[in-house]
Amino acid sequence: MSQAASFVVHHIPVCPFSQRVEILLALKGNDAQERVRFEVVDITRPRDAALLAKTRGTTALPVLELPDGRVLKESLVLMRYLDEVLPGPAVAAADPYRRAVEGMLSRLEGDFVQAGYVFVMNQDPDRRGALRERMLEQFARLDAFLVEHAPAGTFLFDDFGWSEAVFTPMFMRFWFLEYYEDFDLPPEPRFERVRRWRTSCLAHPAAQQVTREEIVKSYYDYALGAGNGALPAGRARSSFAFEPHWRTRPWPPRDKYGPPPGDAALGL
Repeated sequence: MSQAASFVVHHIPVCPFSQRVEILLALKGNDAQERVRFEVVDITRPRDAALLAKTRGTTALPVLELPDGRVLKESLVLMRYLDEVLPGPAVAAADPYRRAVEGMLSRLEGDFVQAGYVFVMNQDPDRRGALRERMLEQFARLDAFLVEHAPAGTFLFDDFGWSEAVFTPMFMRFWFLEYYEDFDLPPEPRFERVRRWRTSCLAHPAAQQVTREEIVKSYYDYALGAGNGALPAGRARSSFAFEPHWRTRPWPPRDKYGPPPGDAALGL
C-alpha cells in the first residue's frame, strides 16, 4: 500500500459485497488500488465504537471512508463513486445505452442474492424442492436477459465489466449451494447462456480474491441458519472467526440437515 492511499474501505474479507469493490479496483489497475486501504472488521466481535460513530450506528459492510471523513455505504454506490474518482480505465460503460443495460441487469441481483441466501439458510428439508426451483428461476431470468442483450457473446459486452463485477462474487458465494444443497444448473437450453457467462466470470483474473474452500468453510454457519457472525446452538466459535485460519480447518459435513458438529470437529 502506497502512502498516497486516501480512501479507507472497512470490510469483511470474505464478504461478496466487499469483493465487488476489490474487483472494480483490480480492473482499474495499480494506481487506483494504491489509493485505497482496506481495514478488516471481525464480525464475530462487537463493532468498534469508533466505526459505529462513523456509520451512525449501522453495521452493514463495506463502508467507504473518504479523506475528509465523510462516509459512503452500499457496495454499488461505493463502486460507482470509486469508478468515477480514481485513476484508471472506467469499469462502467461509457455509452449511455450500454450503461443503462448494465443498470437493468444489476437490478436483478437483489432477488438473485436473496434466493441464494434463503436457500442455503433453510433448515426445513421439505422446502428444498421449492427453494431449488426459485433459484433456477433466478438463473433463468439472467439467461433471458443475456439472450436479449448479448446472445452470442461471453460477457454482457466486450469484456468483463460492471455487470460482471456485480454478479461474480455472488456466483462464487453460491458455491455453498453446490456443497450444502447439491445445487447446480441442469443441462437445459434455458441455462446455456447464463452458464457460459458464469463460467467466464469465475475464471477472470480480476476476480480471484477468494476460493471455493474459503467460502464453503466460512459460510458453514449460514448453512445452519446462522448468518452474519451469529452462533448456532451449542457453539462458542463462529465459522467466520479469523483464527484458526480456514486453511487449517477440515471441510464441514455436507449434510446440513444432520446432527451438527461442535467447534472441535470443525477445527475451531
